[in-house]
Amino acid sequence: METSSTQSPPISRVGASLEPMLGELTEIRRDIHRHPELSYKEHRTTDLIVARLAQAGLVPHRLEGTGAYVDIGRGPLRIALRADIDALPIVEETGLDYTSAATGVTHACGHDIHTTVMLGVALVLADLDADAPLPGTVRIIFQPAEEMMPGGAIDVIAQGVLTGVPRILALHCDPRIDVGLVGTRIGAITSASDTIRVELSGRGGHTSRPHLTEDLVFALASIAVNVPAVLSRRIDVRSAVSVVWGQIHAGSAPNAIPAHGFMSGTLRCLDGEAWESAGELLDRAVREVAAPFGVDVRLEHIRGVPPVVNQEAETGLLEAAARAELGSGAVVLTPQSMGGEDFAWMTQEVPGAMMRLGTRTPGGETYDLHRGDYAPDEGAIACGIRVMAVAALQAVLGRDH
Repeated sequence: METSSTQSPPISRVGASLEPMLGELTEIRRDIHRHPELSYKEHRTTDLIVARLAQAGLVPHRLEGTGAYVDIGRGPLRIALRADIDALPIVEETGLDYTSAATGVTHACGHDIHTTVMLGVALVLADLDADAPLPGTVRIIFQPAEEMMPGGAIDVIAQGVLTGVPRILALHCDPRIDVGLVGTRIGAITSASDTIRVELSGRGGHTSRPHLTEDLVFALASIAVNVPAVLSRRIDVRSAVSVVWGQIHAGSAPNAIPAHGFMSGTLRCLDGEAWESAGELLDRAVREVAAPFGVDVRLEHIRGVPPVVNQEAETGLLEAAARAELGSGAVVLTPQSMGGEDFAWMTQEVPGAMMRLGTRTPGGETYDLHRGDYAPDEGAIACGIRVMAVAALQAVLGRDH
């Protein structure tokens, strides 16, 4: 007698496999949300992931410290999927029944959704593989410390988790896109991101006699205005280099020029090569702008992450899966983000793509990421699982488009 597995291909059975799991997965997401953990402290989250994968008959592998990965299927490794599992040091303001129980920590970037989606993908693929062995292997990575630059992805790569991986996919919640839609684009989808801190010191003095001082406040102001201007004239504007200052601190009295002060901000860029040259130019420009004031300069330039650059084939893989599962109009063009994302390190190792998963309730409030009141629509969980599971199956079965 012919079995159901031969009657219908695994791609067509993703939804049926997922349906009985959705209630449990929603509760898992709420449990993760209730117990958020900061970068490199995701011990409980890792334990939960590993336990549920083992319960499904899979063999998860713990990473050093926190995080894990698991392989599903047989035969050659065809694709990897990545989720980030850490939370943020932000006070939750959602008022949800399952609000964070950790003081000052919450999943304000949607990583609880990411984790749940990829756990769901693993469970669905395991179910399909048990029914009819998949002719290739899917690796699912639960990565720690995305929120701590330069990111836990570097540690995952160092541990050899991408060895033999031919391509990789990821997703990120997007509160600007409705549930049931996904956002994609070919090319840079996120920005390179560095942190800059400039400390100045000099002789302070009275504001009536600035010529007898090193006017540190004027020097800080000049750096704040002129350094971004220098970069805008020395680097191709199409690379979207942006220097924005978030802090300037100096002095305590209106009639006293201080002896110490500092400023800090970020350097962002959508082009990897321009990012490299912009860093060198910025460091030089800070010192040159400060030089006429005679102040001593201490510059700390912390390299963050490069841009995530979506490859055409992997973006097409995600788009085909989204249209197949969510409808022909489910894919929208997402704008480039000037935010940083350490998945970029992985896409520098192997071809890959990241999609934006819509989490806004249609007609509901538009949130922003890293906000204490961010409350994604849980309907996004099923959408994310279906798209990522089908994309993985397409790669395993050689049906990319």
